[in-house]
Amino acid sequence: MRVGIVGSGTMAGVHIDGWQHTDAELVGLFSIDPATTKKLAESSNLQVFSNYQELLDSVDIVDICIPTDLHKEFTIAAAKAGKQIICEKPIALNPDDAQEMIDACKNNNVRLFIAQVVRFFPMYRKAQEQISAGVIGDIGVMRLKRMGYMPYGFENWYADENRSGGIIMDILIHDIDYALWLAGKAKRVYAKTIKSKNPEITADYALITIKFENNAMAIIDGGWAYPHGNFSTSLDIAGSDGVIEWKMTDANSIKPILKEDNKNIAAVAVPQSVLEQSPYATQIQHFYNALKNNTEFDVTPQDALNAIELALAAKESLQTGKPVYLGGK
Repeated sequence: MRVGIVGSGTMAGVHIDGWQHTDAELVGLFSIDPATTKKLAESSNLQVFSNYQELLDSVDIVDICIPTDLHKEFTIAAAKAGKQIICEKPIALNPDDAQEMIDACKNNNVRLFIAQVVRFFPMYRKAQEQISAGVIGDIGVMRLKRMGYMPYGFENWYADENRSGGIIMDILIHDIDYALWLAGKAKRVYAKTIKSKNPEITADYALITIKFENNAMAIIDGGWAYPHGNFSTSLDIAGSDGVIEWKMTDANSIKPILKEDNKNIAAVAVPQSVLEQSPYATQIQHFYNALKNNTEFDVTPQDALNAIELALAAKESLQTGKPVYLGGK
């Protein structure tokens, strides 16, 4: 199958690298940013399409790596052209746009995959597998952290909440999706932010607390508060029978710490190298293989829609200063 990339920023480059791990033919890219387009095309030895329609006429798969406010327009056009679609997260800025994207793909008999890549990071995936297997019992509380620096893109679109959705929709959507993957439906969310000293954005740190229908709780914190070049993630999940914890400085293992009947605590390291392959490449392989084999995606369009609905509820909580109940109290 022939693949075309839409976009020429950092994530477009990451996706191009990921496609090298498949037997797909990566043929070219289209972007509205001429400076980065030329550089990326030359470094990747790819054709540059002069417009989006030219790309659509030349490929079987469209890989969309552009600002979030453009996802709907480009996804629907690709669906109407009969192309299979992988699109960067979040799916859209609001549920109506997301549903239109999903419906367009369904009506045109094409498949849509949203790149919620954290599900493909080895440590996060191993933690989910152990929780699903009951290793630590029922989830009680999970704490998920994701802190980076203020990203910069074409026309500084990350700083414009009307384009990126801000820190909750852009960076913390990863952990919102992951929490939903682990615990299921949420019933209440509350969020606070710290106002940024950066005049370009309203906040650079957010704290979100979520209560789930199964009574599990999640505490998600992070944002864009770190100095440039710094990034950190961690997870700490407490269950009825033990704890799973991991942070970036732990390198290649997660650590289930189990409760024993005699109160002795045993630590079990589960080796899992993050260097074997980029999770972005793993994600693209998964998408591509699912297309070829007609198998299910690990991230469904509905999963992506659920994540933005919860993220928007968190943003509503910011505005009201009160918890938001999903589906009513």
